[in-house]
Amino acid sequence: MTTVTETAATRRRRPELAAFLRGRRARVTPADVGMAPGLRRRTPGLRREEVAQLSGVGVTWYTWLEQGRPINASPQVLDAVARTLRLDETEREHLYHLAQVPYVPPRGPDTDRVSPELQGILDALDPHPAVVYNARYDVLATNAAYLDLFDTPAVRSVGVHNSLWALFTLDEAECPVMFRDTELPMMVAQLRQAYGSHVGEPAWEHFVRDLSAASPHFAELWRSGDVVTPGPRVKTFRHRRVGEIRLTSVSLSVNGMPECRIVAYTPADELSRSRTAALRALRRR
Repeated sequence: MTTVTETAATRRRRPELAAFLRGRRARVTPADVGMAPGLRRRTPGLRREEVAQLSGVGVTWYTWLEQGRPINASPQVLDAVARTLRLDETEREHLYHLAQVPYVPPRGPDTDRVSPELQGILDALDPHPAVVYNARYDVLATNAAYLDLFDTPAVRSVGVHNSLWALFTLDEAECPVMFRDTELPMMVAQLRQAYGSHVGEPAWEHFVRDLSAASPHFAELWRSGDVVTPGPRVKTFRHRRVGEIRLTSVSLSVNGMPECRIVAYTPADELSRSRTAALRALRRR
């Protein structure tokens, strides 16, 4: 049954891919790519052989790609075709999906920058804690309720610039997150899943190396090789002034910020709801 479903989906993508490429090719003129228009051109767009030449691929291969034939395409070749057809990032991603090639969004200098609008969403969630993480658990932005939850002398001493670093370098008695035997392995497995797209990148390699040196527990969990994707979970926190709080965490992706997510925490029961409100009241005193 799975094979039939996958085959049907593949067959449906092929005509979509063919139509998409023809449409993008038709809008690029020879002048756009520095070519003379030539004679007997029936349409204003590029010819197939011109796209193939500019992309550095064979004419037959590109023709088959545009015809939706069952051929394999590499990311490098798709990138070359995307450049020739002047695809923007949304169109490039669409091309990858239609060609059934895994898509990795590009990262620029502003991809981890939190906009005022996004910060406003975090603030509007108060008194429910909310934070923006990147794939490495760097804390990019929070609301006041999140800081309330992690307001302990120990956390303040190490800061909350990276959630994993704080949790693995705190003594268990000082850690706001309870049930670390189940929670920390889950977080490391999520980190490991994201790491697959960043193997060899200096920032990631240094982070894993340095945290492994600072925390033998992290090093042990990292060596396990477990991977898992983020999902809803009920986590238990402890606060020195209000007691234990059970919160359901939900991850939401953020448009324009590849691999970043909002994690919002909502009370899992009425007692936790009242204690979350109590944290806000303490802040306002």
